[in-house]
Amino acid sequence: MRARYGVPLSIAAVGAAGLAYAAGFEVRSFRLRRVTVPVLPPGMRPLRVLQVSDIHMVSGQRKKQRWLQSLAGLRPDFVINTGDNLSDPEGVPEALDALGPLMEFPGAYVFGSNDYYGPKLRNPARYLIEKAQKRHGLNGNPPAVGAVHNPWEDLRDAFDTAGWLNLSNTRGRLKLDGSAGGVEIALTGLDDPHIKRDRYAQVAGGPEPDADLSLAVVHAPYLRSLDAFTADGYPLILAGHTHGGQLCIPFYGALVTNCDIDTDRVKGLSTHTAGGNTSYLHVSAGCGTNRYTPVRFACPPEATLLTLTPRD
Repeated sequence: MRARYGVPLSIAAVGAAGLAYAAGFEVRSFRLRRVTVPVLPPGMRPLRVLQVSDIHMVSGQRKKQRWLQSLAGLRPDFVINTGDNLSDPEGVPEALDALGPLMEFPGAYVFGSNDYYGPKLRNPARYLIEKAQKRHGLNGNPPAVGAVHNPWEDLRDAFDTAGWLNLSNTRGRLKLDGSAGGVEIALTGLDDPHIKRDRYAQVAGGPEPDADLSLAVVHAPYLRSLDAFTADGYPLILAGHTHGGQLCIPFYGALVTNCDIDTDRVKGLSTHTAGGNTSYLHVSAGCGTNRYTPVRFACPPEATLLTLTPRD
């Protein structure tokens, strides 16, 4: 009996231990990623940008709330929120409470699909199938039926009241105070390509030459958006959505990205080339999960502090 069942039982035990770790520890093991990106004009002093993404707030997630609040202690020059703040229609007050201290800083945001719609329970294997078939979200899949609508307008109104710029298929400018006083950042954003709300034609034209720096922002790093931003000459693109793969294999990495970007660039800083130009791309692995899959493995939840420095 031992010879026959010992190995399967030991595999089951390892699997159970891995699940317990992924759901009980790593999903709440919040980290700060630090990245340096040389995109500023020569001679300009460095700027610190805090990127938060994919919070997926569910009522009762107190540790996540406290951790997000604590990020205000970093004193960034400005904040970029790359969407998917919700995973619960009742989570708006707690999402705003968590982000409240950060909303004291200049900032801008785009929304993701989970800001607009509540999540559904789905088989995780579907992500592998969609990857093989090159279908993600509403890109190649039929429209969702019976989707729960989240109160995203409440999020929008609170962000706007705090002075954060809504970059959904539009442009805006941040004028920085304090030690970065006099610096003007031009921002161009898209609504979420994952649900085909992006309208690049409305924001095309590239960086604004009279700004100190122009940045591009989008929730999901679909290639069509990255190609358009890069071809237009933006030096840096900020995105989220991928969760860094969420369930990764140690020493191998992510299996899926939930969009058409490759797994080598599922999180962190990389580059993207299109139209004869090359842009830096930073994809945040985010700090939350879909409420129906509250696990992470070999991919801790994160926010990122990007230090922008002068170009060589």
